[in-house]
Amino acid sequence: MQAQLTARLNRQLQADSELSYSDFAVLVALTDVPGGRVRIFELARELQWEKSRLSHHLARMQKRGLVAREECRSDARGAFVVLTSAGSEAIEGAAPEHVETVRRLVFDALTPAQVEALAAISDRVLERLAADER
Repeated sequence: MQAQLTARLNRQLQADSELSYSDFAVLVALTDVPGGRVRIFELARELQWEKSRLSHHLARMQKRGLVAREECRSDARGAFVVLTSAGSEAIEGAAPEHVETVRRLVFDALTPAQVEALAAISDRVLERLAADER
C-alpha cells in the first residue's frame, strides 16, 4: 500500500506541478522552519535520508532554483539549505492539489472510525520505532 500510494502521489505531483514527491518533501520541511532555512544535516535527519542522497537531490533542486545553499559562517564544515522564492511558489502551487489527492485516495475511502484506528495504529508504530532507536 505504501509503495503504491507513494508512486501515485509522485505521479500526481509531477503532472500537476512538475515537482517530485522528494522535491515536495524537501520543500515541506523547509516551509516548516522559521525563515525557510535549515542546516543540511538537520534536513537529512528530518527526512531520514542518507547525506549523499540529500546532497544529490539538493543539487538538482538548486539547478531548478527551488533551493539555495549558504555556507555556515560559524562552522566551515556545515551549510544551510534555504527555500527560494521559486521554491516557495512551487510548494504553494502544489500543496492544495496534493492535499486533495491524499484526501481522495486515503481519507475519502475511510469512515471516521477507520481514520481514528489508522491514527492509533500509526502512533503505536511510531512509538515502537522511537523506542527501538534508543
